[in-house]
Amino acid sequence: MLLPHLTGANALLAYTAFVIGVASPGPSVLAVMGTAMAQGRARALALAAGVIGGSLCWGLCAAFGLAAAMQRWSGALAVVKTIGGLYLLWMAWQAARRVRGASGTVAAAPVTEGYARTCARGAAMHLTNPKAIVVWLSVVSLALPAGAAQADALAFVVSCALISATIFCCYALAFSTHAARCAYRTGERWVNAVLAGVFAYAGVRMLLASQAR
Repeated sequence: MLLPHLTGANALLAYTAFVIGVASPGPSVLAVMGTAMAQGRARALALAAGVIGGSLCWGLCAAFGLAAAMQRWSGALAVVKTIGGLYLLWMAWQAARRVRGASGTVAAAPVTEGYARTCARGAAMHLTNPKAIVVWLSVVSLALPAGAAQADALAFVVSCALISATIFCCYALAFSTHAARCAYRTGERWVNAVLAGVFAYAGVRMLLASQAR
């Protein structure tokens, strides 16, 4: 029978933990919010699609054992943390540049990259986030007992991916409204300063964690 392990108390607890983990403000959520306010709905949805795709990749890895193997091999996890930390510092630098260039006008910020590249940035941001590995391992191990069928594992990951898609799309839609974008233009420097600080802090923490033994 399909999905025998996905309707019990453990599964509900795993879904709850996943929702909290996804919806809590972090680099990916803040990036989608900032993109929605600065560049509009379509661009934010493209970034969110990349984040969701990256999350789905880690979910499949966790469900089928690759993420657990990576976690046991500290060298691989250290590489992921290093790449992720550097990427977050790059995002902090980009946000800091926008602080200097903030104009306070309501005109849309110029965008030079295509939607595919925006989507790729979202995927890269999530694939280099070791926290995503830990979260997926936690919820998968909570929802699926040892020996669970592959169909159950796949169904759980896909259902979590749909939850993630719903949450990120809601953020993209909510923060791309006219009111939100006008508010962003009014406080553009402050918003980007906060984003730069959060990304820089997360990047430094990740780089320090990559050196921990």
